[in-house]
Amino acid sequence: MSAERFRLTRIYTRTGDAGETGLVTGQRVKKSDARIAAYGDVDELNSQLGVARAINRQRPAGAPERDSIEASLRDVQNELFLVGSDLACVLAERPAQMKVVTQAEIARLEQQIDAMNGTLGPLTEFILPGGGALGAALHVARAVCRRAERSAVELAQREPVDPATIAWLNRLSDFLFVLARFAAKSCGEAEELWKR
Repeated sequence: MSAERFRLTRIYTRTGDAGETGLVTGQRVKKSDARIAAYGDVDELNSQLGVARAINRQRPAGAPERDSIEASLRDVQNELFLVGSDLACVLAERPAQMKVVTQAEIARLEQQIDAMNGTLGPLTEFILPGGGALGAALHVARAVCRRAERSAVELAQREPVDPATIAWLNRLSDFLFVLARFAAKSCGEAEELWKR
């Protein structure tokens, strides 16, 4: 797909005023459709990660892991656009040249999870979401990611969805959980354990 196709010359089009929207593959569907809910949740997740990046960038240059967290979140945000685009088209009609997440992106998340987790202490109990502003923002992102995954699974129960998309969202929520813990540690914030 060319960049021309996505050039926004006008923000409002009036084509959605009757409660419908267009998919990447051209079909018109109700804005209440499960497909729209799924990629809407992905969009919300991407926005929440923008908040986390903004918080991270407020940390002083040279702060522990500031740049690596920034790079990881930027990569994830770019991949979320791939996921959103994929969910915004009917799988059977997905253009062959369309970039999508694959096992390679899933493996990269797993490698990052393992690397970060290796620097953290073992979990002996559930932790309360928090860990400073950055950790808390990442925990919110994790929760939104779980919702996006549930929405994608719900859509997949109605019509085909690329299994890699669902697997990537599942791994991303794990990644965001570990990243929240990793960010708390790099910011010098204590984790609070759940008191049974």
